[in-house]
Amino acid sequence: MKPKTRSIIYFLSGLAIGIVVVTGISLKKIDAATTAVEVSPEGRPQYKWYAPMLPSGIDFCGEVVPLDRWDVREKLDREILVNSYLHGSQLLTLKLAGRFFPIIEERLKANGVPDDFKYVCVAESSLQQNALSGVGAASFWQFMKDTGPHYGLEINDEVDERFNVVKATDASCKYFKDAYAKFGTWTAAAASYNCGQAGYANQCEFQKATNYYDLIFPDETNRYVFRILALKYLLSHPKMFGLMIDASEQYQPLKSRTVEVDKTIENLTDFALENHTTYKMLKIYNPWLRAHKLTVKQGKKYEIALPLL
Repeated sequence: MKPKTRSIIYFLSGLAIGIVVVTGISLKKIDAATTAVEVSPEGRPQYKWYAPMLPSGIDFCGEVVPLDRWDVREKLDREILVNSYLHGSQLLTLKLAGRFFPIIEERLKANGVPDDFKYVCVAESSLQQNALSGVGAASFWQFMKDTGPHYGLEINDEVDERFNVVKATDASCKYFKDAYAKFGTWTAAAASYNCGQAGYANQCEFQKATNYYDLIFPDETNRYVFRILALKYLLSHPKMFGLMIDASEQYQPLKSRTVEVDKTIENLTDFALENHTTYKMLKIYNPWLRAHKLTVKQGKKYEIALPLL
């Protein structure tokens, strides 16, 4: 047999064996015990969804969650289950965390508030600075327009510091410290952020209990702390939930320079151009500027962030 003929035979034999192997694999029944996908008789993929495992233990600000209680376990189970399958939303939150967590963490630490409260911000707004609720709560920490000023936020037609992540975080810290002093636990302080200090106190008085896990509230507050815990668990262990994101994919903090102004700016577009940027960038870096001008009262000063030159 000629070498050329022999090569052709070997090639065709190998090709035939390859086809048989590939065909066998493609027709092989998928083992239901080892895969999350089956193929229906019509050739359509049938996905299987599994409930994520609960943690063996979890805490909020060092306060242990009593997972030995069935009612507590089931409430946490619900929130982990619901939030773990919001893949797009959670991936976006993880990206935004790269930009905003460093700022929020620094302000929490500076104010003496535990780091876990950053997950309260996630529960409130998913770290989206332009988040608005149907009842008028706004931005990162979802302060109401009439509540913000009680905690030092300026809110008017031209300035809304609810949209300033530093000042809004400082304001929320004042609330949490007040609530902690009143109720004695950070868990209660977090729960009261949803129902109000008066609402929490009223339930404590009526039900003759103070521990959040021993109280029953309207559904939103019943779920609130458990949602915070679920977000802490999920965002602390993203790959466990299939959220495959590298640190390099996270949005980075905006690098900026600061200009202090003590006089009224009649036209923010002109101000931006004079400072070598655009109106769009000015508003992105300073979402708390809510109008086309900035009135500066005598003795008042504002710090405006601008892109680095």
